[in-house]
Amino acid sequence: MRGMTAPAGREAAPARRDAEATRAAILKAARHLLARHAHADITLRAVAERAGVSAPLILKYFGNKDALFARVMSFDTDADALLDAPLPDLGRHMVRHVLSSQRDRGADPLLRIAFAPLHGDHGDILRANFRAQVTERLAARLTGPDAGLRAELAVAALVGLGVMYGIARGPHLRGTDADTVADRYGPAVQAQLTPGR
Repeated sequence: MRGMTAPAGREAAPARRDAEATRAAILKAARHLLARHAHADITLRAVAERAGVSAPLILKYFGNKDALFARVMSFDTDADALLDAPLPDLGRHMVRHVLSSQRDRGADPLLRIAFAPLHGDHGDILRANFRAQVTERLAARLTGPDAGLRAELAVAALVGLGVMYGIARGPHLRGTDADTVADRYGPAVQAQLTPGR
């Protein structure tokens, strides 16, 4: 019978993919709720219902509500993707990333910061993470004077884009393809990233 058993690695791959998809669904549900409700008002049951899983499964993957929301309040993974372009192309890349995140995943990698005031002390954590993981990390890549200010201005332009697309739901913006928007808006972001522009 040994010859009929699949190697352990082959059996584990689908389960691993399912676990990754489940974790992603839980995080997406928690981000969605965090963008609309105060942290204290969000229950694991509400996250579970939105994600289509059971509350005990959330506990299995994340341990408890605080551990789950510590992950949700981190911008590390989002910043990796947001900043994944050479500096001369970064403005356009970041615009495309914000739009594709909204369109493909229904979540803006930066927009969670706009809801920090809803979350009391947890809002302070969200702000600190945003500064360290997004704006300060971007500033560290910039050359020339006022790198911190220029990074914050570039990110402000992206947050504004996210608000217009995801919250105000501007019909012209939503009806225009991402490349066209990136061609128009990317240079405005890039102007903050490249000194002397």
